[in-house]
This record gives sequence, structure tokens and C-alpha cells, in this order.
Amino acid sequence: MNAPDLSTRIGTLTLANPFIAASGCFGYGVEYAEVVDLSSLGAIVVKGLFLKEREGHAPPRIVETPAGMLNAIGLQGIGVHRFVSERLPELRAHRAVVIVNVCGSTLDEYVEVTRILSDAEGVAAIELNISCPNIKEGGIQFGCSLAGTHDVVSAVRRVTSLPLIPKLTPNVTSVASFARAAEEAGADAVSLVNTFLAMAIDVETRRPKLSNVVGGLSGPAIRPIAVRMVYECRQLVKIPIVGMGGISSANDALEFMIAGASAVQVGTANFVDPFIWGKLVAGLRDYMTRHRVASVADLVGTLDTSRH
Repeated sequence: MNAPDLSTRIGTLTLANPFIAASGCFGYGVEYAEVVDLSSLGAIVVKGLFLKEREGHAPPRIVETPAGMLNAIGLQGIGVHRFVSERLPELRAHRAVVIVNVCGSTLDEYVEVTRILSDAEGVAAIELNISCPNIKEGGIQFGCSLAGTHDVVSAVRRVTSLPLIPKLTPNVTSVASFARAAEEAGADAVSLVNTFLAMAIDVETRRPKLSNVVGGLSGPAIRPIAVRMVYECRQLVKIPIVGMGGISSANDALEFMIAGASAVQVGTANFVDPFIWGKLVAGLRDYMTRHRVASVADLVGTLDTSRH
């Protein structure tokens, strides 16, 4: 058997392998350039960008939990103009495949940020962040409404020819119905799931551990729920799915792919082990060789639910 083909397609975008650095956990990518060959990743999703710079929430903003972490960073960022002028040239020099996480407080802001990025050299795709659980304005108000999801995706679709990937929230009754709304509005793929709304309390002081009171839960604790949501979405939509949620090994990633994800994003585990990327690729290649799977496409959505 020839070496397995690890490439995968997300709309018109072909990735060398299905492993993507998740937004918010990999900075703007350049921060990791000394320890990770950025061109060896399938892609990098950079920190969320608004039109202008954003301070984010006051500390404490991160709390460790028994099987993951809570964060309430508040989408701190340098803004789209500084990203295009300062970070994007560095990413191009490292030959990184760059997906930009686009944020907005209004529909017009989503459109304008996307328009600016669509004219910039080196942006491979847009991940539309309509699911951040720990900011009060924008974003989540679109992501928790089927009509809002359709409106923002269709508005952004009109101003870009780049692959458009809305990032969906798990904090709804049926994430699959939101995937379908995004598909109907012109999305090329969907990514899921963003973090789960959660909180932690210091019992001695009886105060919240996060300054924002609530934050987003990520890490291994959410993985079985995220796998289920990817599987449900695969039943309802035909566009590719990018799965994420607590992936820390090749086997974790394989669960998502067998459930229906064409690619996966890794976030929290990257904090624990910045060298995880080579291990993920090697683990996937080994599995595909052992099971005589020729390509990633032959693996996606192959869950056998028949009873024995």
C-alpha cells in the first residue's frame, strides 16, 4: 500500500493534513514559530479580530478545571488593520496556511473586517466567530438565533470569495439546525464546537474565580459532547465539518473524523504540549496504514452504528 494521503478539503481549500491550530490557543501563529514549523500544520486559525483593537476582560481570565480549563479572555486582540500590516507578512514568510477568525459587535463590522481580509495577501479562509460565550455584545447574539446566523453568514458571503466557515456554539438546543442555517446561507463549511458556558467559584471567598463570572469550558471534559454534535451535524448538512473540543491525541482526532469531521482543530492541548502536532500527524498516518485507509476522505463519516 502506498503512504496514506493525509490531505483534506474544506470547500475550495486543500490542507496538507487535517490538523488545525484553534483560534485563541495559538496566538497569531508567529508566537510559536520558533518551536513549531508553521508550514507543517494543516492550517492556523489566528486569534479573533475585530475592526479595532480590543482590551478584553480584566484578570483573572483563565482557571484550570479537573479535565480542562475555563477562559474569559474577552477576545482581546490587535484589530484587523494591525494584523494585516504586522502579523500577516510574518505568517506568509513562514508559509503558514492562515485562517482568520472574524469577530463583530454588529453585522456591519463582520462584513467590513471580512472585506479587509479578503483584499489581503495570504488569507486562506474566514472562520466566522458567532459563538464566543463570554462577551456580552455581538457574536453570540447572532450564533444563538437561526435567523441571526443566516443573516450574518449571507451578508459576509456577499463580500468574500474566500472559503467561509462559521464557528458554531454548543450552547443551543440543536447545533445541527444552526449548521443547516449556515449551509443555506452560503457557508462552505462549519466549525464546531466553541466552548461551553461554565463557571467556577472560590468557596472560601464565595466569589467567582473569573472576573467575568462566567467563561468558556474547553479541554477533554467536553470531547464526548463535541463528538456527538459533529455526528448530529453530519446527518443534516452536506458541507464539510471542522471538529474540535478536547482533542489531545490522534485517537481523539479520529473519533471526530469517523463521526463526520473532515478536519479538526486543537486548542487546549497545545498549551500542555506545544510539540503535539508531529505526534498527531504520525498517529493518524499509523492508524491509516494499519487499517489500510488510503485517504482522509475515506475515513470521514464512517461510523458503523449497526447492532452486532
